[in-house]
Amino acid sequence: MLINNIAWLMRRSPIVLYGGHGDYRIRGIHVSDLAELMCTMAEHEVNVTVDAVGPESLSFLELLEKVRAAVRSRTLLLPVPGAVFPGVTWLLGTLLRDTLLTRDEYLAMAAGLADSQAPASGRIGLSEWIERHATDLGTHYAHEMRRHFRSGPALQETVPAAAGRR
Repeated sequence: MLINNIAWLMRRSPIVLYGGHGDYRIRGIHVSDLAELMCTMAEHEVNVTVDAVGPESLSFLELLEKVRAAVRSRTLLLPVPGAVFPGVTWLLGTLLRDTLLTRDEYLAMAAGLADSQAPASGRIGLSEWIERHATDLGTHYAHEMRRHFRSGPALQETVPAAAGRR
């Protein structure tokens, strides 16, 4: 959802902010790769710890650049001090009536916890997935709070007018 919502912002905003230098790395795993890993792990009778990571590690800034290129956005990517960034995501989340990225999630990502040196446990890379889904990526906002915690009308009915298409 994070990548989709980044694309959604890039399709609608002239600028997208990121925290610090954006050099913290992301090594996501595709949901189908994660499901396969979980099924494989369930077959073992011993407890093991495995880093669930895909084959590709990108800096957060590289991830933003790949999403921007895929959705053919001209949005400007601007850094803000890392200490300020959680406030930026909180403010934007308040406008969207959602939680975009919590302070703890950002701090964990900036501390390198979204990356691993472990062997890939998935096959689908972030870049490949982004390119394959470029036409659909970010066309609709994926409202995390409504999806997981609230019931109610579809997001399109509640997104403030200020967050509309550019």
